[in-house]
Amino acid sequence: MFISDLVTSHFKELPTLSGVYFFYDQNDNLVYIGKSINIRKRVQQHFSAKDRKSIKIQIYVKRVSYEVMGSELIALLYESELIKQHKPLFNRAQRKTIYQYGLYLENSNNYKALRISKIIPAQQELTVFSTYKEAQNALYAITEKYGLCQKINGLYKTTSSCFQYHIKECKGACVNQENETDYNKRVDQFISRCSLNNTSILIEVNGRNDSEIGLVWIQNGVYKGYGFCPKNTSDKTSFIAVKQDNKDIRRILNHYLLKNKLSEQ
Repeated sequence: MFISDLVTSHFKELPTLSGVYFFYDQNDNLVYIGKSINIRKRVQQHFSAKDRKSIKIQIYVKRVSYEVMGSELIALLYESELIKQHKPLFNRAQRKTIYQYGLYLENSNNYKALRISKIIPAQQELTVFSTYKEAQNALYAITEKYGLCQKINGLYKTTSSCFQYHIKECKGACVNQENETDYNKRVDQFISRCSLNNTSILIEVNGRNDSEIGLVWIQNGVYKGYGFCPKNTSDKTSFIAVKQDNKDIRRILNHYLLKNKLSEQ
């Protein structure tokens, strides 16, 4: 009964594409910014949910607008930028980051251990995750891909050798049989491949339409910005709009790099 007829009558006009959407109150003040890979579906969820935040949105919101961004990555970067710029009411009320868990580097008997923890503000995480299950699944994949030990990485609780050691998928770090230097080189290999560090890369993603591509530029580990250019363009970096690098942006990019590296065959 709280839902604005004006808002609901325009649901079908919203695209089913990746982008950022905006909620405005009766005075046309921007009160919320969100992102989704399916704008229409996500907006409808806001207006059908029964949690406290959704009910407030249903009471206050009188107008919805959006910008198609073509990809989830650029939508995330744009959303983060705009929230910091405008500080909308309902984004301020929801201060929790979308990333609740981090992957941290620890020491386990001179072996470099990759461990999951809730975000530790005073420490720099290697990468981030929205849920513990997502973090756990990723760490299992990392451990397998780089030949690491589940016990060292906190995935297998035992006082002796891990199960993978018995099926010859672990080289014995769990029982101090593998040389620490050799093991740690593989951990360093993961870190260098799946985090910003000194990475220089021009990431290409879907554009806002079929005639263009989206671009995200990282140079020497620093986020430079994003943009869109026509397909088959040679000087792509000239289309990059310069943006500010910050901790939230780096978390988004680290998460993207890890996700894509793990999906490579």
